Amino acid sequence: MASLEIKSGALVSLQDLRPSSPFFKQGSSLRIIGKLHEYSIETGLAIIIDGDDILKVNTEHLRDLTFQVGSVYQFIGELLIQPDDEGVLQARVGRNVDGIDLNLYHQSLLLLRQFQANHLNNPPTM
Repeated sequence: MASLEIKSGALVSLQDLRPSSPFFKQGSSLRIIGKLHEYSIETGLAIIIDGDDILKVNTEHLRDLTFQVGSVYQFIGELLIQPDDEGVLQARVGRNVDGIDLNLYHQSLLLLRQFQANHLNNPPTM
């Protein structure tokens, strides 16, 4: 029997999800954060924004999560790329993160990437 591996979500910002980005791949497991702009209870489709960047999030598999327009949410899921090159995140985990400082969040993401780039290019020697 084959086991299904659930990958951890790569920490990305909505700005990272452009067709030219290495994160913009069918089935990529991602962790994103954004402010809820719209939500349809009929379709389970949420639209989150961060600045000028927008992402649709399919929330049909989430339970016990109340959505409020204007609140900030974090989602982990897989990116599904539509024929028109639009990405939709199929969320498997979601949570409200109201109160998070998005500017500080983006700064920490940049520092994390710098750290990872330095350590991947220059692994420590023993």
